[in-house]
Amino acid sequence: MAPLRVCLVVCVIISACSTNGLGTQAAEYEPQWKSLSKHQQAPKWFRDAKFGIYFHWGPYAVPAFGNEHYPRTMYGHISGKKPKPKKAATKGIGFQTYREHEFHIRTYGQPKDFEYHDLFPLFTAQLFNAEEWADLFFLAGAKFAGPVAMHHDGFAMWDSAVTPWNSMAIGPRRDIVGEIARAIRKRHMKFITTFHHAKVGRAAEGDPEKHRWHYLGRQKYLEREAPEEIDRDDESLRKLYGTMPWPEFLKMWEALLSEVIGKYEPDLIWFDSWLDRIPEKQRKAFLAEYFNAATDWGKDVVVTYKQEDLPADVGVVDYEKGRLDDVTDYMWLTDDTISAGSWTTTGSWSYTEELDIKSAKVLLHTLIDIVSKNGNLLLNISPTAAGVIPNKQRDCLLVIGTWLRANGEAIYGTRPFRVYGEGPKRLTSSGHFVEMSGDYTSENIRFTQKGDTVFAIQLGWPGSGKRVQIKNLGRASLAGRMITGVSVVDSPESIQWELEDDALLITAPSVAPNNFAICYRVETTSL
Repeated sequence: MAPLRVCLVVCVIISACSTNGLGTQAAEYEPQWKSLSKHQQAPKWFRDAKFGIYFHWGPYAVPAFGNEHYPRTMYGHISGKKPKPKKAATKGIGFQTYREHEFHIRTYGQPKDFEYHDLFPLFTAQLFNAEEWADLFFLAGAKFAGPVAMHHDGFAMWDSAVTPWNSMAIGPRRDIVGEIARAIRKRHMKFITTFHHAKVGRAAEGDPEKHRWHYLGRQKYLEREAPEEIDRDDESLRKLYGTMPWPEFLKMWEALLSEVIGKYEPDLIWFDSWLDRIPEKQRKAFLAEYFNAATDWGKDVVVTYKQEDLPADVGVVDYEKGRLDDVTDYMWLTDDTISAGSWTTTGSWSYTEELDIKSAKVLLHTLIDIVSKNGNLLLNISPTAAGVIPNKQRDCLLVIGTWLRANGEAIYGTRPFRVYGEGPKRLTSSGHFVEMSGDYTSENIRFTQKGDTVFAIQLGWPGSGKRVQIKNLGRASLAGRMITGVSVVDSPESIQWELEDDALLITAPSVAPNNFAICYRVETTSL
């Protein structure tokens, strides 16, 4: 054999050995928990980022009524029972299935005649401007952002070849995920996608998972109101409502994720609850595919999960509308929404005409408390079906961004102090859906640190020249360190301070630098 031919054969063999069938590098991760645990679940960019924004937006925003669960509550009771009036039906408390069912009948007709998918052509998104949205996220101080790629309703917000029910094929006729991904990355933010579609599929008869099926109420409604059409779903509708056999749904669940990974290379994939419906085999296969793809991209990616749906050493745990009551040695995430209330028409995660918005003060205090305990905040906003972020939400985000631009050094890139804070305890629980016993005030201090600098963040204005006592920064608590200087992060005013054994005493500035939280920069050095 000629020398050149030998060389070519050797090169081909080496190339074949170093790549898999897709032409990428040989898999670093195998679909086994031990292999997947090699992944760094919270890379530096995520630990530094602290604040992200996402949005619940899809055809469920068209009615602008109820909440993001309208696709199932429009059919009546979510368990399939015939809806009955309730005393609180006019108040929008919780899953008001009677209220939303009656609204649908008044507005669109009987659900059997006007189903959820009949709303899709009305979801036009004609005013959606990805560049404007990304500008707002950037100005709000977000370091990562992205869309709900697919909610429990089964509608894909991207140009999909897996499901015909997607934003390119019907409704907006635009690749929403693609447009917002480009705009977000242009502003050097990390791009995220969230998935809630584990609830879409109907498990087999006898499987307890069937009762956590998102469209169970629809099925029961059709059995009651249109029994002759109980099998009305054609092949395409089965992909939307999850009425295909369970094994087919599991293949679709994987294929949708694989498609988004391949098309958009998200930096973070967030999962809602009910991921535990998906068998371990499919969950491990997804993680291996995503982690191996990220290795090929040269990116550090994050997967988040709720409850115990994934092992702690492969992903970041997320607490819905919640947080922890103490500092942790591991990173965690809170997802919360800009609206007030809990699953009501005023507190929906998607847009409703009755939506009530939290104050910037409440959201900033939530962010500061979370960061002090080693968490990040992912904040949801609620655009209209037309693609407008309402002014109340926009203004709230801009106020948050103004504070973060002035005080960001006390938030971004920080790590938790040995204690999260001091002052009256406000949380009445820890984990998902926490409740507060009262608002934060100037009595509440939260700590972060960066190198030799500790930031003491006072969650309110104590008053001009008032004495502030910080017990956890007293001489006895400094463990071989000394304080060399104290200043206010967003004020040029020099302030007086005094170090005692049991506390650091600070004289507040004469003028409040802002109306939300005062950040004291406490510089230390080793003795």
